Amino acid sequence: MRNIGWVCAATALWLTAGQVFAEQPQAVPFKNGEVLRYEVVWPTGLSLGEAEFRATSSQEGWKFRAELSASLPNFEVLDEYAAEADHSLCSQELKKDSLHGSKQAHEKVTFDQKARTATRESVGGGGVSEMTVPPCARDALTALYALRSDLAAGRIPPPDDLVFGALYGVVITYAETRVVEIAGERREADRLLVDISGPEASHNFEIFFGKDAARTPLLVKVPFNLGVFSLKLVE
Repeated sequence: MRNIGWVCAATALWLTAGQVFAEQPQAVPFKNGEVLRYEVVWPTGLSLGEAEFRATSSQEGWKFRAELSASLPNFEVLDEYAAEADHSLCSQELKKDSLHGSKQAHEKVTFDQKARTATRESVGGGGVSEMTVPPCARDALTALYALRSDLAAGRIPPPDDLVFGALYGVVITYAETRVVEIAGERREADRLLVDISGPEASHNFEIFFGKDAARTPLLVKVPFNLGVFSLKLVE
């Protein structure tokens, strides 16, 4: 359960390598004001909580938000993520507030795309650190939306890095097209395998993206010792 918040936001996941700064805004498949809501499901089918993703455009670019609440007896997960990106979906800032049981974390990552650096600050004390990042570096939340853009254009991004506190390597593999049941409706989806590795942890999970024009994430499956947890689209 301690990893569910990480994975949800890192349902995220995803980065297009070698991407250069675009002079014109990048075409995206998702719309301004999009809201996606998910149910967090225990391996037995029991609902543990919910998650919500929001996308809003502005003159400067895009703002993304993700909120997750899930609970087990004596253990609660509350995560909030707020990301800002330019029109090319290159990250500008990521804010993270999390509560995992009794452990709290508040941090901010600021990107300098020209200098190819990202500065991480633990809000309320804890220090500041700087890392070197790839061109058009992305945080995990922004990278989820960038992946949808790649899929809409018929591309699978090559291996690269994303920023989620530290720098994580990401490999995305197309597995198959499969029919999944969402909200009582059978929908065709592309199943992608995501492998993420970093200095402190590694994760692997599956994401099912709908064949609709927006390439909506329909289902995420995350393996844990207790079984496979799911994030399932509600609306």
